Amino acid sequence: MQMESEGSNTHFTIKSPISKELKVDQSVAHDGVCLTVTEVIGDTHRVTAIAETLKRSSLGNWNTGKQVNLERCMKADGRFDGHIVQGHVDCVGHLQRIEDRKGSWGLFFSHAVAHTFITVPKGSICVNGVSLTVVESGADFFSVEIIPYTWEHTNLGSLKVGDALNLEFDIIGKYLAVLASRNRQ
Repeated sequence: MQMESEGSNTHFTIKSPISKELKVDQSVAHDGVCLTVTEVIGDTHRVTAIAETLKRSSLGNWNTGKQVNLERCMKADGRFDGHIVQGHVDCVGHLQRIEDRKGSWGLFFSHAVAHTFITVPKGSICVNGVSLTVVESGADFFSVEIIPYTWEHTNLGSLKVGDALNLEFDIIGKYLAVLASRNRQ
């Protein structure tokens, strides 16, 4: 990955196996952040993050050469598989602990407390664009378990304690939390 600043924006040029299949104006999640493809050249594509995106996500901390999880949008005529993920990052969380389970890994994250940032055990959470199932849950933390395939095929396997990650909380949970909050007023 290469980066270029222009005013308050940052342009990212990413080389990947899916880049040549993309088209200008398509949305692609980059570590869970939905960005619009602005250029495709061979096996690279270019996206732009504006100041708001850089402020709400970990993209402002990226460095040239960073490994990025990429996911294309779900096709409307395809099978629904997994959790509902929009690519709209709610906040940046931090990795607090990694536990090697001798065949899987337990990852423990912290995040800001907010009435819409809710997790529940066996609910869903999206970390750097990877849809996962919550194991433990609290007002400002959650944990997940990672299988070897996910550990090896995403950038979750290269995380270090203290790393900042993009978190997208379950959309249904967010709507319910806001509705409950409004009903209490």
